[in-house]
Amino acid sequence: MKRTFKILIITAFLALTPLFMFADPPHVGNTLPPGGPVGPPAGAPIGNGTFILLTLAAAYAGRKVYVMRTAEEVV
Repeated sequence: MKRTFKILIITAFLALTPLFMFADPPHVGNTLPPGGPVGPPAGAPIGNGTFILLTLAAAYAGRKVYVMRTAEEVV
């Protein structure tokens, strides 16, 4: 039961993460801020890099668990 619950939580987290990463910021009508129009955001976008990093981390953790389980079956 405990193992199934952990797998369910991890699966839900991995399934819902992209929904939060690609969400648009909330818009409050067409009002402009007091200083005038706002220009483009500064810096580089990090959305795709974060998604790639999380995917690679999940693959690495899955590989480590797989190797650990195979080593237990051999012994």
